[in-house]
Amino acid sequence: MKATENLKEEHEGIKLMLKIMEKIIADLEKGKDLQIEHFEQIIDFISGFVEKCHHMKEEGILFPTLEEKGIMKKGGPIGMMLHEHQLGREFSRNFSNAFIEYKNGNKSVLPDILSNAKDYIQLLNSHIEKENDVLFVMANKVLDKNLQSEMFKAFEKYEEDVIGAGKHEGYHKLLRELKNIYL
Repeated sequence: MKATENLKEEHEGIKLMLKIMEKIIADLEKGKDLQIEHFEQIIDFISGFVEKCHHMKEEGILFPTLEEKGIMKKGGPIGMMLHEHQLGREFSRNFSNAFIEYKNGNKSVLPDILSNAKDYIQLLNSHIEKENDVLFVMANKVLDKNLQSEMFKAFEKYEEDVIGAGKHEGYHKLLRELKNIYL
């Protein structure tokens, strides 16, 4: 499998979680209660799957390889993607911290959860489009089949070593469960 195709597949899972989050936000804005366990699972998905797995494969393997092949970091698409990763981390950290307060009884932080979650969703949807339609197209032009295959193997090894065996599949199971509840 091509490394870029693997990342695109992961984007589909992330986009599904973003849709689930949108539905939860809409429900909250209609006055429904926040399901604590589900939101904890969403935060774990963002931290484990989006950040630790997906973004780290890009930042640790894909982006440095693209730089070696002449795609610019500073002032180029890689720099923009890294900047957006940082913004996403800031939004997720903000709504995660507000959620901890919410769980501890401070319901007044709900607007902070909502606004940061909305900003996160908007950012990631736009970010994924740019990666799929611009960066990965560029990558496919400069990375030959063998290098794509080597990178995919490095992704697999990274997942095994850092994320742990079966964790990736567990996130996909969570996606299916939450999709059945919310969508």
